[in-house]
This record gives sequence, C-alpha cells and structure tokens, in this order.
Amino acid sequence: MFGDQHVESLGGAQVSMRLQRRFLERAGHTVTIVAPRMHGPRASAADAAYVDTPSIPITPDREYAMTWPGGRTDRFVDAALARRGSVDVVHVQADFWGALTGHRFAARHGLPVVHTMHNRVDVGIQATAPLPGLVLRVLKGWQRRALRGIVAADAGRDGWSYLRRFAAASAAVTAPSAHFARRLDEHGVIAADGSPVVDVWNGIDDDVLDAALAAGPRERVPGRPRFVWLGRMSPEKRLLPFLEAVGEAGVDAEVEVIGGGAQEKAARRLIERLGLQDPVVFAGRLPYAETLRRIAGADAVVQTSVGFETQGMTVFEAASLGTPAVISDPDIGGELGSGFWQVPDASVSALAETLRIAASDIAAGTAPVPDPSVRERFRQSSRTAAMVGIYERVRG
Repeated sequence: MFGDQHVESLGGAQVSMRLQRRFLERAGHTVTIVAPRMHGPRASAADAAYVDTPSIPITPDREYAMTWPGGRTDRFVDAALARRGSVDVVHVQADFWGALTGHRFAARHGLPVVHTMHNRVDVGIQATAPLPGLVLRVLKGWQRRALRGIVAADAGRDGWSYLRRFAAASAAVTAPSAHFARRLDEHGVIAADGSPVVDVWNGIDDDVLDAALAAGPRERVPGRPRFVWLGRMSPEKRLLPFLEAVGEAGVDAEVEVIGGGAQEKAARRLIERLGLQDPVVFAGRLPYAETLRRIAGADAVVQTSVGFETQGMTVFEAASLGTPAVISDPDIGGELGSGFWQVPDASVSALAETLRIAASDIAAGTAPVPDPSVRERFRQSSRTAAMVGIYERVRG
C-alpha cells in the first residue's frame, strides 16, 4: 500500500489503512505500507511492515510530511520492498506524492494497481490552499512529469482530470462511499478497462467495536445533552463555524471537542470570546478505543464539513455504536440513511437551529435511532473480504 501520510499520523485514511493491514494479515496476507517518514515527538517506532520514505515536514505541528517522487525515491522503495518478498498487488491510497510513487513502482514491476480515491481533490485544494487554481496547475504538471511514459495525459483542467489520469493507470478504482463513487463515475474517473468505481466503505475494527459496545452505557446517563465533535482542526472541517453555532444556539448542553490541528489556538480564543468555557471542553487527541468510548457515551456526534468528505467516518462509527449524528453534508446523510438530524444548509444559523432541535429531542427522549444494519456492514472484516475480492480479480 502507498499513502500520502504515514499511517500513524492523524486522519481517517490512515486509520483505515492501519485496520486494513491488520485484517489482511489476520487473513494470512503480507502487507507493506509505503509512506513518508514522520517527524517530531509522534514519529513512529520501527515496524517491519512500514517502509518510511525520506521526507520533509509540511505542517507547523510536524504531523504531516511529504516525499519527493522521483528516481531517488524509486530506488529507495525498490530496495526496501525487495527485502519484503514478491508483490502481487499495489494498492494506492493516496492522491499526491504517495500516488505518484506507487504508480511508478507498479509500472516498473508490471504490477496491477487498485487505486482507492480518498480525496475530492478540487474541494480539498479549494478549502486548504490560498491560490487553488495555481496549486492545481502545479499539481497536474507534477503528475504529468512523474507519470510520463506510464499513462497518457488528460486534457482537462480541473481536479477530476487529475484523478482521471490515476484511474487510467489502474486495474480497479474504489471509493469509500457510494456517493463519492457515483461522482467519480459521472466525471469519467474509471479504471483502465472502463469498469465503474466500486464503493468499499472504510470500516471499524471488529474487536474494538465489540469492546466499545460491551463497555458502553446500555441506557442514557441522566444529564444535559452531550454533543461530541471530533476530527482534524483545519478549515475544511469547519470547527470554528460549529463553535459559533454552539454560541448562537444557546442550548444547555455539554460539548466535547476531540482532536488537534492548526486551528486549535483559534478555536480556544473563540471559546473565550464567546464565553463558552463551561459547555465546551477540549479533550485533545485521544487513543482510538477511548475516542469510540466517548462517542458511545455521547448523545450525538456533530459532523460539520460540507462537500469535502468522501465518506465521513465519524458518523458511521457513531451509528455502529448506536449514537445518532447531526449531519451538515447531505451526501453523508444520504449514505447513512437514518438516525440523524440533517442541517438544511451550510450556514451557522442553520447549524445552530439544528443543535437546538437535537438538544430538545435528546431531552425529550425522542432522538432518532441509527439503522442497526450499519454496525455489521461497517465491520472491517466484511470490508477486507470485499477488497480481497477486488485484489483477486485484478491479479487474474
């Protein structure tokens, strides 16, 4: 597997790749994960399954890094993977340097690629880059040079054309949700043989889920409504608009914010300015099992990004644990099906009003109940079985 970020760093794709590795190994397969070496205090310990490519940190907190794709990285990867034994399938779960490095490796060795699209590139760049048009042009030029001789260039100028070129070099393309798979298909992001994108959800660890279900409260603990927001504190996740909505809603509730990131200081300043130190608590980064425990004990998980997520892991984790969600992104709501309050639009006032409705329903004991089938469909064991079927097909 090739990733843009080390799987021990924060992020839904990284969590998913760690789970995939564990369950593939449990089924008897050998997994090697190629990704940039981490920096700073959270740098990972040595693991035989990790090929940590030379990298430079790219965020102020040194959580994320990049590896320059090219001949030097190619030689490093070839030598490292030669020590791991023969490779049958290359699974690219990246959109940038990891994707370029993975496709180059597969082309050199004549191996089939399964490419999982985790990122809606156009929306992601728009949300995170100061000059998105320029960034995309640079990115496409980088891709054109790195994949020269592997697959023909795409004449389009948008983010979809960037993804189309990776898909054209792949034996299969997958997406972590039906709504993102549909969008990819609509924009021609399909595998080399013309086959449509296959949706395979990112899953939840069966063992951790069972432990969280066993330890979780069987009945609601009395008290104020309890909301949990969790994720990376960056603009596209819309933490600051959420906190503004909490202030505008004026509900008597507890709000726990789990995670970290570049906007944490701004979020703390906003809390002080709005006088929300009582209802809002910052829990910081928590171990995965503890995060699930907090979700299970909450009355609702709040999802606030709009148009950015290709799945929205947190609401599926919540539904698996029986916790409903406040959902801002209608695509995620459509994927989940039931057991949530839908925010009607992306405004702060609409989110505030939905929080008021949710708090009222929770207090009245009339909160929506998640579909119990999500729990079984979201287990990693079922997701791994689906992906192994794809691996077997492309090997043939």
